[in-house]
Amino acid sequence: MNRILKTFCTIFILPIFLIYLLAPSSMALSPSSEPTYAGIDVSGYQGNINYSEVKQAGIEIVYMKSSEGSNYVDSHFERNYTEAKTNGLKVGVYHFLTARSIAQAETQAQFFVSLISGKSIDCKLAMDFESFGNLNKQQINEIAVAFINKVEELSKKEVVVYSNAYDATYIFEGEVTKNPLWVAQYGVNEPQNNGNWSSWVGWQYADDGEVNGINARVDMNRFTKEIFLDDTSEIPDVENPNEGENNNGNDSEGNNGEDNENGNNGNEGNVAGTKTIIIKWGDTLSEIALDYNTTVRRLVELNNIENPNLIYAGESLIVPITNSNVENVYIVKRGDTLSQIALNFNTTVNAIATLNGITNVNLIYTGQRLIIPSNTNSEDECKHDCGHKLYTVRSGDTLWSIARRYGTSIANIVRLNRISNPNLIYPGQIFRI
Repeated sequence: MNRILKTFCTIFILPIFLIYLLAPSSMALSPSSEPTYAGIDVSGYQGNINYSEVKQAGIEIVYMKSSEGSNYVDSHFERNYTEAKTNGLKVGVYHFLTARSIAQAETQAQFFVSLISGKSIDCKLAMDFESFGNLNKQQINEIAVAFINKVEELSKKEVVVYSNAYDATYIFEGEVTKNPLWVAQYGVNEPQNNGNWSSWVGWQYADDGEVNGINARVDMNRFTKEIFLDDTSEIPDVENPNEGENNNGNDSEGNNGEDNENGNNGNEGNVAGTKTIIIKWGDTLSEIALDYNTTVRRLVELNNIENPNLIYAGESLIVPITNSNVENVYIVKRGDTLSQIALNFNTTVNAIATLNGITNVNLIYTGQRLIIPSNTNSEDECKHDCGHKLYTVRSGDTLWSIARRYGTSIANIVRLNRISNPNLIYPGQIFRI
């Protein structure tokens, strides 16, 4: 019996033990050091933040969006910077990169650094490059390197690469990986090790956090001491490449150059009328312009807007309705699914997939432009005018927890969504709230 047991252990158990023992620690990506610091990252989407309460809630580091593309400034950047600094929080800034060439990357780098000139930043400057369009892997990495190098040259500061786990594993490589990693991966105990980086200096572990002082969901992070800059002196003065131009915050590069000065390749002249919408949290003029097939400049003129980077949720906005708007173009946002987009537009996943040549309906990416079938109701009917928002059920949700989160009742959710069994909901289900 002992001989049989020894043989069994040798043949079956020992190899399994050796595999476990010798398996590379690459199964999990470790922090670059201990301890870690509690952090959040914010943008105009979070609205006005009470940083005193944020500080009291135990948050130590705040990364904030400063800019996007070649000329878009986040509407709350200056306020976020001032208030966070006043309340003794460590500040980091990030730029959402939309470049499609090395030249555009360098222009966006200069724009980014010009916005933070004269400011004292505590954390490494972050590159958020996650919208690739039709770029191939080599082009993506060349553009990323060009942006990083230019930012470091102009700012004299180090850069951290923000990336989701998939892109960090399968997209970024080579020279890009010489910079530290701020990785985003949710629903795991540790982010995956991808072979390109040996550790993380930042880990965004959730995108639905609740923090006192913030009246919206917020990204939650942990950071190590390596996220901090060794030199926190003021960023050198750098000229804004847009000085003298009247771009009004319209990011032509982010839209792949499709909007010209007269708006949508000359179609602006086909204005049949206007309508009024209600601005929602997170809206920007550039996004609304895309939604309504117009330009930021046209919206500024129609609404007598003094600062195109400063619009407020709840305010009304006049938008043009054009005869040429025969089909809708939707820009995929973080967290979107085809089923949710199809529901927004009153169409089907199959219809969108067929029109856009999508072979894997579970694989869409942030920044992707989707053509929506023209025989459906346009998204703006619900996106801006209806009184409800869409919520995708997550694991562990109950109707009670959802109702409590949104300040409504279970009965209202049941009625709006015609739910037959309130005790039976499942992850991925989409409700109107």
